Amino acid sequence: MAKKILLLVGDYVEDYEAMVPFQAMGAIGIEVHAIAPDRKKGDLIPTAVHDFIGDQTYKELRGHNFAINKDFETVNPADYDGLYIAGGRSAEYIRLNKRVIEIVKYFFETDKPVAAICHGIQVLTTARVLQGRTLTAYVAVGPDIELAGGTWKNIPADQSIVDGNLVTSPAWPGHQAILKDFYKLLGITINV
Repeated sequence: MAKKILLLVGDYVEDYEAMVPFQAMGAIGIEVHAIAPDRKKGDLIPTAVHDFIGDQTYKELRGHNFAINKDFETVNPADYDGLYIAGGRSAEYIRLNKRVIEIVKYFFETDKPVAAICHGIQVLTTARVLQGRTLTAYVAVGPDIELAGGTWKNIPADQSIVDGNLVTSPAWPGHQAILKDFYKLLGITINV
């Protein structure tokens, strides 16, 4: 039976951090349902492309439209084998949604695999699920992790950290690492 993953996004999610895991998981037969607060199946959300061009922080450009394929209000987290939280600007405001926090807490309470990348970790800090955990995130989110009781590690952007059921990566260059570790947590083996 194919694994089912809930992909948590919102308006101006980082383009790569939504598109790449959605497509990569789908390519190996995982059923991925993308949800966003106040959105229904068939709705489109805007994405943002974050890149460094010499400034002290990233520049944000308008990305693609990303299709939501499951109604947020009717989704049942118990139907899913894991949760993937994309990063970008969306994380700072979707974490204010009570149902988002309930969904995140469910996955931690049931010890199901959770992947979070870049600013997506902001959702975890608000859910208060990081006490005693070691993880990574975009450097600007490091202090939030420490304030939430976790230990932040500043690692290269193309790597990931696994702590129990949680895998995190600092930014989209870490897709290969975070997806590889997420697959392991899901019990998926890929032989090539």
